[in-house]
Amino acid sequence: MSGIVERVNAFKRDPRALVAAIPYMRFLGVDVERGADGGIVGRMRYSDHLVGNATLPALHGGTLGALLESTAIFQVLWEADSLVLPKTINITVDYLRSGKPLDTLCAAEITKRGRRVVNVRATAWQRDPDKPIAIANAHFLIIAKGENPPPES
Repeated sequence: MSGIVERVNAFKRDPRALVAAIPYMRFLGVDVERGADGGIVGRMRYSDHLVGNATLPALHGGTLGALLESTAIFQVLWEADSLVLPKTINITVDYLRSGKPLDTLCAAEITKRGRRVVNVRATAWQRDPDKPIAIANAHFLIIAKGENPPPES
């Protein structure tokens, strides 16, 4: 367990370190940085392998969903004093418009935080944050410091 705690603490010092350690994030070309408001901003750099519809071309919905969920998790890690990685309870993604072959940005905000469940809203956009291409609402299970983690299964 100390390995997870160390990585989460390292994430709070340098968010890019944890993201770089996740192979799927490297495959997607996802990176994170601190936003102007102090939160986390995810960036998925465009690459041809992210295209789901080559005729348009449009980004695959699964890659957008992964960016939204990952950014939401990183925001929870950034704000919460959790002993474990947040576990996804559910996530709903609304696809609002086609993702063009461009870099995609994403920001998330915690809308409600309980003792064990956190509600998060994430928004993805390309050129204009006021014109989102997808929005996600998600719930995550967290275990705060001082609580006992569930047994490993």
